[in-house]
Parts: sequence; structure tokens; C-alpha cells
Amino acid sequence: MNGSLYALIMAGGGGTRLWPLSRGAHPKQMLKLFGERTMFQVSVDRLLPLLPLERILVVTAADQVRPLAAQYPELPRKNFIAEPLGRGTAPCIGLAAMVLQQRDPNAVMAVVTADHFIGRPDTFRDVLCAAQQVAEQGYLVTLGITPRFPSTGYGYIRRSALLGQVNGFDYYQVERFTEKPKAPAAEAYIQEGVYYWNSGMFIWRADRILEEMRRWMPTMSATLRTLAAVWGTPAYAETLARLWPALRKETIDYGIMEKVTQEAKQKATRVAVIPVDMEWSDIGAWASVMELHPHDANGNVLLGDVINIDGTNTLVFSQGERLIVTIGVEDLIVVDTPDTVMIARRDQSERVREVVEQLKAANRQDRL
Repeated sequence: MNGSLYALIMAGGGGTRLWPLSRGAHPKQMLKLFGERTMFQVSVDRLLPLLPLERILVVTAADQVRPLAAQYPELPRKNFIAEPLGRGTAPCIGLAAMVLQQRDPNAVMAVVTADHFIGRPDTFRDVLCAAQQVAEQGYLVTLGITPRFPSTGYGYIRRSALLGQVNGFDYYQVERFTEKPKAPAAEAYIQEGVYYWNSGMFIWRADRILEEMRRWMPTMSATLRTLAAVWGTPAYAETLARLWPALRKETIDYGIMEKVTQEAKQKATRVAVIPVDMEWSDIGAWASVMELHPHDANGNVLLGDVINIDGTNTLVFSQGERLIVTIGVEDLIVVDTPDTVMIARRDQSERVREVVEQLKAANRQDRL
């Protein structure tokens, strides 16, 4: 069974670790972190040589549809799928798979995100074409990134047997998924050489992922079947608004992929990983932003109106009108916006989300 390839861009995240630049009304996928295009615009741009706009879908929060559509007016408005509220990647992907099934029963979907950096977009498109061929055989396919360091912030994929090669890309049976290991385990994974970072990108037939959801997430699957029955009718919006909040939050990794690979120990469930080097990074925190910008001779990244004297290994990201001056500092993250200045040690940049939690607790909506 050969189907058309579609892309699903997940663009509903809040990006709390990139606060204070990323806010509820202006999350990270709408930011210009690397040049004159927003991360969302870039995520569509790199798909266009491979896919027409008609086959690029976007799942996002209901209140983000309008601003995202304004950023890419050429993208058909019907291709924006709105969630009443976020319920994790599993319901998000399930909703999009349901919509695709209504449009094209043979659809193959490539699940990508609006907040990744990919330095080699040609390789990205090539691996999607290869993954489509593997997915058409019934495999659930994930893209694996060779670890550059023992990260405790990424999930890992352990490969087992080589299954084959397509278009120059090897693909392997997946033995297991592991979420965000402790440092000693991450070090061991690097040494073993059979682990990859989980990129969070997946390629599969829409019918195959819906089949696995029926097995492993029956409540959510029942909701999707109810929505499918009213898709395209006036009752759809009311049904979605009524049923969606009751769904449990769940990631695709915990909800489906870990369960499927555990079962694979007893029988040959078709889950495959394709390792790929495409200069990938998950832009999850300010340290990631710093890593991907050119550094000066002292390891600094200075963006905006900045004077740095004898500073080393520091990021200054200034969006405001103030001149920012740093003297003799090292290993800092400084982010200046019109209403907030955030200063953190570079190795503590992941803790920005704790600030967001404190602001929520204090009902500081003016800073969220």
C-alpha cells in the first residue's frame, strides 16, 4: 500500500524554558531566534521542497491558530487543527491522524515540530523520503540522533538488529525507549554506541498509529472515533470542546512507543529507528540557543545593543532598547525584554521554568 506523504507540525508548546522572551501570547515557535524568520516559518520552509502546502498540517492551541496563520498566510486555513487545550503529544498526534484518515485513508504522516533547529535541511528531507518507504511496510519509524554528549535532558532510543537500508539510510529494530536518564546512565549510553537521542520526530501510516492507539490508549481512541463520526459537520466543534478536556495528558513516547517496544520483546512488533546526522538540536533552553549562534573569540554570543568587556562564555540576548553592558562576567545567560531582565548561570538555564511556575502561583499574568 503506497500512500501520499503528509507532514504534521506540532506547534502548540508554551516554551517556558525560553522565558522571558517566550510568553503565553507569543510562544517560542513564533520567535525569531535565528535570523529574520520565526521558528514556525522555518519549520514550514524546510518542508516545501518536498511537500506542497496542501499536505502540511499544523496542530496548535486554539488561541494560536490566528497568529500562526498570519505568519504563513499561504498555508491553507483548513490545515490548522485546533486543540481546545493541550493534552500532550499523544492526543495531538491522534487528532491529526484522525483528520488525515478522513482526507486520505492511505496517508503517511511525518510528525515534526516547530521548535527544532536543523542545520542540514536537505538531509532532513532525504530521511523523510526514506522513512516513508519504511513506514509503508507497516513500521512505526522514529529518527535517531547520534549523541554528541551525555545529555540528561533528552530521551534515548536503543537499537537492536539491522533491518535494512533504503536510499542510503540504515534502519534498525528499536529495542527500547528511555526517557531522560540520570547522568551515569547517559554516560554509559554514549560508551555503548547503540543509543540515539530521541528526536521526537516520527513517520508512520495514519491507520497504523490509530491502530496502536486503539490497543494502548482505548479511552482516547474512543474519543477520536466519536470526533471522526462528526468530522466536517456543525457538531464537530461542540463535540471537540466537550470531550477534549476530559482526556488524560500523555506523551506519544509514554503512551505508545514505550509500550510497543516492550511488547516487541515477545514478538516482532514493527518499530524502527533511522539514525541521521542533520545537525539537529532541540531548542529547549537558552543554553541551546547560545550553542547554535556564532561565538566570538572569548566564547560569547552577543545579540542586540551590547558592550562586553573581558567577559567569557556568556550569552546576552537583548530585545529591548537598553544598552546592556557586561564586565568580567563568565558563563552567564542575560536576556533583556522590554519589561523583564533575566540573568542566570549558563548551567542553570533549564531552571527558568521554575520562575514561570512561581509567576503562575502569584497570578502574575502580566509577565506570562
